[in-house]
Amino acid sequence: MKEKWEQAPLVIRVNNVSKDYGQGRGNFGVSLSIHQGETLGIVGENGAGKTTLIRQMMGFIRSDAGSIDIYHFNAYKDSAETKRYIGYIPGEINFPDVATGSIFLHSYGESLGMKQEDFAYADELIRRMQLDVRAYPKRMSKGMKQKTSIVAAMMLKAPIIIMDEPSIGLDPLMRDELLDIIQEQKDRGATMFMSSNTIEELERVCDRVAMMSKGKIIDIADVDAIKKRPERDFKIEFVTEKDYEDFALTRHDLIRVQPKYHQVTVRCPKEAIPSLLDALKGKDVKFMTEVPFTLATYFNERQQRKKQEAK
Repeated sequence: MKEKWEQAPLVIRVNNVSKDYGQGRGNFGVSLSIHQGETLGIVGENGAGKTTLIRQMMGFIRSDAGSIDIYHFNAYKDSAETKRYIGYIPGEINFPDVATGSIFLHSYGESLGMKQEDFAYADELIRRMQLDVRAYPKRMSKGMKQKTSIVAAMMLKAPIIIMDEPSIGLDPLMRDELLDIIQEQKDRGATMFMSSNTIEELERVCDRVAMMSKGKIIDIADVDAIKKRPERDFKIEFVTEKDYEDFALTRHDLIRVQPKYHQVTVRCPKEAIPSLLDALKGKDVKFMTEVPFTLATYFNERQQRKKQEAK
């Protein structure tokens, strides 16, 4: 059964875009699509091209090839129009020279059509992010600037939210609060694109996550499918070498063996777990524990498989 967002119209279309800065920097032939109400994350090493792609979406830079469409607008040519629909958290934050964070937020909101009654939500975000809006924005700490940027983007309740590493500079408690806010925006139907160097953050709030490396999209994962996968992984350690060998030699579902420690990792369908337990009867098992299968596990396994296929 398709998720609700899969049946919704496409909002953002990235069509084979490239931006070549030379020496392998930039991005090359990137294609993505984001449905209405979907949250798509993107992860990759520093310099992978994530920020370049976000700046192309925002219309800040012109692509060398390809195009990006937001609704029925061209992201670069019609950037003034597309920005009306977007709440944006930049990777590099520069504020205008205003006296306080409060003045900045009100001026910014009013310029985008917010009315006085709309600022009640902004006040809630300020409280939740523990933001001191009395401070002079240009002299704020990195964390305080990030909080101000988060409030500015989220208070708009825009139909589209684009975030470039939004949790950077936040302490763990504030990161959790931010992810709660992102989930609330998701629940109200916002379409979101979010980059992060922390894959666990993306796993928590995203519907799909793209992995980017050296300027190219190399994989896209369905987060819900990973969470609902029909198999389970179990790590088992045996007390004796004999029990370890007897068990290992009879199995065709081992994904890892560690003879030095008498350990195996078994991947079996959920319905086969009772037969796995039967196979362990009579053997001296030191421990058996389920190994969580995460988004990081998925990407690591996929990359290992590709390396083996390339040999």
